[in-house]
Amino acid sequence: MTQVDVLLGLQWGDEGKGKIVDVLSPQYDLIARFQGGPNAGHTLEFDGKKFVLNTIPSGIFNEKTMNLIGNGVVIDPIILKRELDNLKAAGHDPIAKGKLVIARKAHLILPTHQLLDAANEQRMGKDKIGSTLKGIGPTYMDKTGRNGLRVGDTTLPDFKERYNKLVEKHKEILSHYEFEYDLTEKEAAFFEAIEFIKSIPHVDSEHYVNGFLKEGKKVLAEGAQGTLLDIDFGSYPFVTSSNTTTAGACTGLGIAPNRIGNVYGIFKAYCTRVGGGPFPTELDDEVGENLRQVGHEFGATTGRARRCGWIDIPALKYAIMLNGVTELIMMKADVLDGFDTIYACTHYEHNGETIDYMPYDIISVKPTPVLKAIAGWKTDVTKINKVEEIPANLAAYIAFLEKELEVPVKYLSVGPDRVQTLELI
Repeated sequence: MTQVDVLLGLQWGDEGKGKIVDVLSPQYDLIARFQGGPNAGHTLEFDGKKFVLNTIPSGIFNEKTMNLIGNGVVIDPIILKRELDNLKAAGHDPIAKGKLVIARKAHLILPTHQLLDAANEQRMGKDKIGSTLKGIGPTYMDKTGRNGLRVGDTTLPDFKERYNKLVEKHKEILSHYEFEYDLTEKEAAFFEAIEFIKSIPHVDSEHYVNGFLKEGKKVLAEGAQGTLLDIDFGSYPFVTSSNTTTAGACTGLGIAPNRIGNVYGIFKAYCTRVGGGPFPTELDDEVGENLRQVGHEFGATTGRARRCGWIDIPALKYAIMLNGVTELIMMKADVLDGFDTIYACTHYEHNGETIDYMPYDIISVKPTPVLKAIAGWKTDVTKINKVEEIPANLAAYIAFLEKELEVPVKYLSVGPDRVQTLELI
């Protein structure tokens, strides 16, 4: 049997996973998304066009690759239908080409899940998590509470009855909030979308993926969000509702731990974060605003401005350890082209100590980053297409990170287009 390679984010999401999956997809027979929901926004650019995928795996544009939405994903049928309609309108129809399948065990996001999400954020006020309001959290709560509806349920004769039972439960909860809502339009769109996704083949993802492996085919597991948003190991409670780490690929697809092969860890040449929660290297000044504007740091799904700051090495070391990362991929080096000097956080000052790891109480006691100055390269790297053309100071920055992180950088991204990707080793 072959093994499953895993590609995931090492920061707070938005690292550029979609672009790299698109670049790597010709090397694989199957791209399998293993967790998260439509709060993810994977942006891909090629041939002068830009696409944003929320649920569909980023291998969808490679004609020879199959794509699986795994059992660990939570699916909003309305958003999935809209994604597929938009792709079809742009000349890409994965259903007609038979290149997309969905796990029967993937859970469904109901319109009332979104209402619960919005009502809870409204109640929390200034202490809100910063949810995308897509209903992700409430859906995972129903999943772990053993109340959820799954894709496979849509074909059962009593699906509508099951739906109504869960909606009544949600309405009871909503009655305790000061929150007004009207379900009429959303519910009609939901059932229209349910009929649509019945036309997409449903599979048992655990058998499907392992079948590929048994045949010696290559599989890439695609993660969403980032390691520092993991429900167990992220900056809780400012996290997402799923396991965004390599372990999540096992439970989100139905593969054994010893089937994991290479683990590609993606990170930006700096840091960003959306929503609330700790961010030790955040730059709440003109430098941070410069990073935001040059890097176009606005959410692909929500349009929200991302918080920006310098690269955080203790956080990266933590993420590499959790995931068993074998190769690194550095994104958006071009955003730092204009800086005379850039900085890297090597340690934290925390509770009177200098530490090189993320402390448990990072939320209640904000650590102070210890920054190392690094010479910038002051060169437009977006036009380079050979490793030999990489500016010396950028090469030195990469070498510094490899030494600190003890993992090689395999790919370097110098722009948003798929062709602006250099293989270093």
